[in-house]
Amino acid sequence: MSPEKARTASAAPAPASAPAPVASRAAGRPGAHEVRQRLEHERNSRLAQSRALREAEEAGREADELLTAQRDAVRRALEDIEAAFARLDDGTYGDCRDCGRPIPVEWLAIPPYARSCVPCRQRTG
Repeated sequence: MSPEKARTASAAPAPASAPAPVASRAAGRPGAHEVRQRLEHERNSRLAQSRALREAEEAGREADELLTAQRDAVRRALEDIEAAFARLDDGTYGDCRDCGRPIPVEWLAIPPYARSCVPCRQRTG
């Protein structure tokens, strides 16, 4: 194919029957289904951690400071995950709770339940 034909072919518009991209996908954001799957995976992981910690305590191990800290971290992560599900349902998922700007996709990748953008997170600690 000649270079001119290749340029023309690559510049051709999409067929009229192609659906318009969803705004969040057009901005590089994952779709709601993908986000929901990632959040469910995170929740299941934290629930498994919580069960393991509870079993360790029930097995007679002392509830030392490390177990207490781990249990608290898992509880906070589960609360954050549930809040992310609520934001997904009400359409605010991916928006910074502090400044309202979109949270970059890379920041939402880990953890997918991030509430704030990087600058706001750095300000609040």
